[in-house]
Amino acid sequence: MAEEVTSPEKLPKAPPVLPDDEMLYELADLFRVFGDSTRIKILYALHDDELCVQDIANSVQLSQSAVSHQLRVLKDTKLVRFRRDGKTVYYALDDDHVRSILSMGMDHIEE
Repeated sequence: MAEEVTSPEKLPKAPPVLPDDEMLYELADLFRVFGDSTRIKILYALHDDELCVQDIANSVQLSQSAVSHQLRVLKDTKLVRFRRDGKTVYYALDDDHVRSILSMGMDHIEE
């Protein structure tokens, strides 16, 4: 009796290996932060340069208070970093990953 050969596409697939729940929650939180258009505007304002709060506020046409509130969220999720120069605090994108996320998102919606 000949053995029946099953083609690879008919074999049951192994379930995907998922990251642990904590990593998935952190990823969901990261995307939640990107879900606010005000924060996206701030990230785009910081895309090429570091700026102080007043310059960011002028760029995105919001109050300093509103910008400061959103910057706190962006700092907490490590999307922006800051440095002090005397009394002035300058903000910048934390790293090139943030630029890449913004660029890939824009590429995706422009398709």
